[in-house]
Amino acid sequence: MRHFRFPLPLVAIVGSVFCLAYAAPRKLLSPPGKAQLSLAGARITVTYHRPKIRNPKTGAPRKIFGPGPGYLVPFDKVWRLGANQATTLITTKDLRLAGHRLPAGTYTLFAIPAAHRWTLIVSRKTGEWGIPYPGQQYDFARIPLAAHRTGRLVDPFTISLSAAGARQARLSFAWEHTVVVAPIRVSR
Repeated sequence: MRHFRFPLPLVAIVGSVFCLAYAAPRKLLSPPGKAQLSLAGARITVTYHRPKIRNPKTGAPRKIFGPGPGYLVPFDKVWRLGANQATTLITTKDLRLAGHRLPAGTYTLFAIPAAHRWTLIVSRKTGEWGIPYPGQQYDFARIPLAAHRTGRLVDPFTISLSAAGARQARLSFAWEHTVVVAPIRVSR
């Protein structure tokens, strides 16, 4: 019986090529984004992914927020507040987020958009992919926020943090012609 032997260097090269191909970074259709702010001794960071109005596979424009089917983010349904991995908020000090106490820690953010009012969901469950929503049993808070139409087009989806005083800031969510702002106050 004959045995065929592979030369060891050939096996090593082929194996290395497969490992590199598997580990090669893939281009994300919705690139990562980060909003950071240092304020009154607190470090606030939001990490998220930034979907675009145009379908990244076809280039066709999409309808973003609206009632029912045909919209990327339908009203009155839980949205992961971005794309890909779940959106994460980390704070090193206690905050008041739109009047709600938020102890220092790590949270996942979701939203329920509607025409004039959104509900921001602050979840204690972290580390999950963006969907499915883990459920109300993990909600730390559900915060109602006003949604406003803006005359300028915002694309891609953008989360920003901006100082509004010595201990105050604004956490903003903007996409297409919609802007939602949550006031933040760093606790003493």
